[in-house]
Amino acid sequence: MRPNFENTAIAFELKSDSQLERAYFLFKMISIEPLVKIGTALTNVAIKAHLPVEGLIRTTVFDHFCGGVNEKDCLPIIDNMYGNGVYSVLDYSAEGKSVDNQFDFAMEKTLEILDFVKEKDALPFAVFKPTGFGRFKLFEKVTAGTKLTEEEQAEWGRIVNRFEKVCQKAHNLDVSLLIDAEESWMQDAADDLVLDMMRKYNKEKAVVFNTFQMYRWDRMGYIIKLHEAAKEEGFKIGAKVVRGAYMEKENDRADDKGYESPICKSKRLTDENFDAAIDYMMEHLEYFTIFAGTHNEQSTLKLVDLMEEKQVSPDDSRIWFGQLFGMSDHITYNLAAHGYSSVKYIPYGPVRDVMPYLIRRAEENTSVAGQTSRELTLITKERKRRKMEG
Repeated sequence: MRPNFENTAIAFELKSDSQLERAYFLFKMISIEPLVKIGTALTNVAIKAHLPVEGLIRTTVFDHFCGGVNEKDCLPIIDNMYGNGVYSVLDYSAEGKSVDNQFDFAMEKTLEILDFVKEKDALPFAVFKPTGFGRFKLFEKVTAGTKLTEEEQAEWGRIVNRFEKVCQKAHNLDVSLLIDAEESWMQDAADDLVLDMMRKYNKEKAVVFNTFQMYRWDRMGYIIKLHEAAKEEGFKIGAKVVRGAYMEKENDRADDKGYESPICKSKRLTDENFDAAIDYMMEHLEYFTIFAGTHNEQSTLKLVDLMEEKQVSPDDSRIWFGQLFGMSDHITYNLAAHGYSSVKYIPYGPVRDVMPYLIRRAEENTSVAGQTSRELTLITKERKRRKMEG
């Protein structure tokens, strides 16, 4: 049976009246674009000047979009959601500095999370981003095929080792590992590295997942090529399918440097590309495990319909639906209520260090057509429903 995304009683069941009011206030603010721009600038200034704004940020935007400042802090939220059939992915979202000990710290953090995930049924995945484990500039250099200095070769070796350590542990613990995708001009190096890990650790099932940003028009070709390699070499593909979060940056750089933008020319083409990827993977489910990371209701329902058509049970371990914490509760909770494996991505970390992530979320919400107004409509509907039920 298709979930009904209009059911706000299920969507906001875990929100108290005061949390619902805060969500209303936040999305109302986010819907006013000049306010987001001013707010972002002021927040950046306040944080750089070490002004005492953390308390204010913590009680508003941080608590809405983040689970807490550390893993333990997130536990009540994780347990609460799991009680309603929703899984969690803990995403350490503090923006790191480009130094080796910071990368080792990120690796250790991921290794710790793997142990945490192993013990907790509510956490089916661990996650990390490639540039958490190594310098962006080095990924960029390797992607461009530029000759590395001896020092850089040694540094790249350390990055490979970090990937290896984490993927091997995930395999040994039988825990799935999502690896994020980033900007196109560094992504080839990350893709090659993740492919090596899949070859090694995905022989029986998908342990290592790469992320495919379907706003890139070349991704469909890459997925087909990957599938060919998997058939030939005998490994499974973990596929987190998303639209992508760096559109403006990608288009600006392409303009600036005078090459063809890697991004689809319109939202419609991106939507079609996303749906085509899901279609293709569903056709070849013996090779793919799908993590559909989307806030798009149509794409979500298309996957639900495909599952029904192919008689794939809602809780099949090869299909997951994911949304970000603090957004699209109407999708996550209504899917879970119908027995689908739905997941909330929960960012966490020290308030000050998570700010760049929060600012991106606010900016993204203003730029995604209709996203904020949809959230506001649903929250308003639930406020009315609660008033009437008094």
